[in-house]
Amino acid sequence: MQSIFLRFTLKSISCIATLMLSFTVFSQEKFPSKPITFIVPIEAGSDGDVLGRAVMDRVSRILGQPVIVLNRPGAGSSIGYRELHQSKADGYTLGLASATIITNKLQGVSNLDHHNFTQFGAVATFFPILIGSNKSTIKFSTAQEAIAFAKANPGKVNLATAGVGQSWWVGAQTFLSGTNLSMASIPVTGAGANVALLVAGGHAEVGVAGLASARALLEGGQVRFLASLSENRAPPPYDKFPTVKELGYPVSWESTNIVMGPPNIPKEIVAKIASALEQASKDPEFMKFAQERDARPDYIAPDKILSTMDQRREVVKEIMAKAGLLKEAN
Repeated sequence: MQSIFLRFTLKSISCIATLMLSFTVFSQEKFPSKPITFIVPIEAGSDGDVLGRAVMDRVSRILGQPVIVLNRPGAGSSIGYRELHQSKADGYTLGLASATIITNKLQGVSNLDHHNFTQFGAVATFFPILIGSNKSTIKFSTAQEAIAFAKANPGKVNLATAGVGQSWWVGAQTFLSGTNLSMASIPVTGAGANVALLVAGGHAEVGVAGLASARALLEGGQVRFLASLSENRAPPPYDKFPTVKELGYPVSWESTNIVMGPPNIPKEIVAKIASALEQASKDPEFMKFAQERDARPDYIAPDKILSTMDQRREVVKEIMAKAGLLKEAN
């Protein structure tokens, strides 16, 4: 009797185990079976937010589930990053990141950086440009003129930049360091838009701002495009202007938008999301959309993200150390 009972019990356990395994496999195969939340750590309507919504709209269509965008701005994006990091590792909460995922930790704002998340890939890159004023007393037609004058007249050229520690501020400091120039740096509240206005008003001879932020003033003739600080030239019609690298200086700075998730997401789910993101990023319509918003379509595979961001981290670390801002949190 005990033998029969034992065989029955073992058979039942085996059936239950088989059912549980089948359920697990079925659940994985069915991912996603509900809406996905996408945390954007910046304001609604900002360049990165608009771009993130566009690429995730395509991811939504590929995966067959809605993507709900939640904006969580504040503290240099660290509020959104913290919420994403603390989310359940099931693939149903994803988020957008930019250069602030590097700068925050180096400044001691957060103890998180790109190594603390699951990476799905990069979608596009924003980059700063060097602009010149058409209203200031001293005007420059080209970047070469600005660099030559600044070298001959240390401290006499005013350079408008974003707030200290922000991404475009890093770009400005990279420019100054790489060209070995001494300019009077004028940090402004906010990012590129305020920099462009300061230069347009003639309060600074040059400035470092995002192309998207400066576009209206460029088209209106208040400021002049001098050079790009990106790895490659800006998209048309600004592709006729050189990069600072092309002028012979080891200078570049970019802010790549990447999609991340909390740590320890199952590999099968990671693969499915990463595949959808790659398709979305390489969609010709999305690429055109990105270019129209002055971003460069720039897909980077998940396994290349950490090395790419580590290289940029070293640049930022050196700049912040020189500026006395290096306060990396543990």
